[in-house]
Amino acid sequence: MRILITGGTGLIGRSLCQFWLAQGHELYVWSRTPEQVKKLCGAAVHAVADLSELNAVALDAVINLAGAPIADRPWTQARRALLRDSRIALTERLVSWMAELEHKPPLLISGSAVGWYGDGGEQIITESSPVQQPDFATQLCADWEAAAQAAEPLGVRVVLVRTGLVLTAKGGFLSRLMPLFKLGLGGKQGSGQQWMPWVHLDDEVALIDYLLHQPDARGAYNACAPQPVRNQDFAKALGKHVQRPAIMAAPGFVLKLVLGDMAGLLLGGQHIQPERTAQIGFEFRYPDLESALAAL
Repeated sequence: MRILITGGTGLIGRSLCQFWLAQGHELYVWSRTPEQVKKLCGAAVHAVADLSELNAVALDAVINLAGAPIADRPWTQARRALLRDSRIALTERLVSWMAELEHKPPLLISGSAVGWYGDGGEQIITESSPVQQPDFATQLCADWEAAAQAAEPLGVRVVLVRTGLVLTAKGGFLSRLMPLFKLGLGGKQGSGQQWMPWVHLDDEVALIDYLLHQPDARGAYNACAPQPVRNQDFAKALGKHVQRPAIMAAPGFVLKLVLGDMAGLLLGGQHIQPERTAQIGFEFRYPDLESALAAL
């Protein structure tokens, strides 16, 4: 297959490139730093600086994963604008380009996040659930998905992957927690009762690949393991794996003072089930946190 990836130099994108190169697919990565693509994604990957370079390429699929990290720094007005531009404006540019093509790619798999649902409390949430509590993150995800779904009237089938916290030894969420936990300074955030939807990176990659080969897949799919855990249980499990106590709790009011609105990412949560993901026959290699952490 010929596949275009946006966000290919990111955590998930790099892993996808490695996975698909091994399968013999021809990969193109659209990047603002094309000179970095081959080093980060693989020597056989084609770096794309401008989408017009692909006007004559018959693509089988587009994988849209681009987006600045949402939890790297507080949500100032400038940061909010960057988060929106790197997701929504970029996706709009991508779909506009697809609209001009004579031969359009038949499939767009576009990234999203469980933030679409907002804080769900104890409610069990599936892909058919509505937004639970609107905030900046829910609006960001909703607008991002809407920008991708604008490709549907063009005859492009759109699949949306709503991803939870990605667990990997290669960076991301765990890389920020591990130094604290190894020093015995890890622990729960806030009450610790909030649910944490998570997914092992290998399962994230496997699900995107699985969706690529499902001709009837359309709409939203939760990329979250079927056994979510509460925040305090996640902290205990991680502490156990690094053989350190996990008792240094971060009070909610402190997180709100330091992080502002972004604290909602830590203090809120969703008890998510990947219902539609299971219905299409996908099976998680790491369905429970213990097996995922052991593998890492």
